[in-house]
Amino acid sequence: AAGSYGFQAQPMGVPGGFVVPPVQNQPTMDGTIWMPIPPSIPNCPPGLEYLTQQIDQILIHQQLEILEIVTGFEENNKYELKNALGQRVYFAAEDTDCLTRNCCGSSRPFTIRIVDNLGREVITLQRPLRCSDCCCPCCLQELEVQAPPGTTVGYVVQNWHVCLPKFTIQDETRKDILKITGPCVVCRCCEDIHFEVKSLDETCTVGRISKQWTGFVQEMFTDADNFGISFPMDLDVKMKAVMIGACFLIDFMFFEHGGNKHQRAGVW
Repeated sequence: AAGSYGFQAQPMGVPGGFVVPPVQNQPTMDGTIWMPIPPSIPNCPPGLEYLTQQIDQILIHQQLEILEIVTGFEENNKYELKNALGQRVYFAAEDTDCLTRNCCGSSRPFTIRIVDNLGREVITLQRPLRCSDCCCPCCLQELEVQAPPGTTVGYVVQNWHVCLPKFTIQDETRKDILKITGPCVVCRCCEDIHFEVKSLDETCTVGRISKQWTGFVQEMFTDADNFGISFPMDLDVKMKAVMIGACFLIDFMFFEHGGNKHQRAGVW
């Protein structure tokens, strides 16, 4: 199944034979360096050209919200998505209302809009309201990924498991493409937490979503998290976009502070 999406499952760290071409920095008025605009590619959704074979890693940095830190009032989350060179690839912003954010906490439904350096919304992530109780395995978490907005390219679906966070990445036809498996306990001190992206038979690791340790102060007093996503360079750009969506779903499920301001731990 994976082969039909433009890559062969192989262990992480195996070179893909692709040499990253040189790129030029594009500083903006606020000092942000954006990734240069790539040329259009046939049959590639507009805006996903940034995720072609130049990219095998995305770094996601959640912005600190001062009002949220001081008052505890939940603000819309905002994120920078960067490549391995530190250039901004996308900017993402949550779009939910105040009542939903502060009443539903980390379980809230959301829409996240991801824009490129031209200000175009190129990816839309939609999470419906679902039960987060392990007693309801028939109503597990799900995320729809659209690119461009209005055109579904895939889904991230939670799989019920007694002790492990497990997810399936699906294409737009609901065909299973990849699996994601996390650790039993996702709350750890002073170390990164890894969710392994595996082939369908789960025998080969082809990527990883890592929640990066940001330091004691930030971990204790904010829910601003940093993530790293690695995937095969030749993975279809649509599935790379779905992996980005999986990272946001994992962030909200396990690392976003709930209404009691305590980080979740474990599968639920």
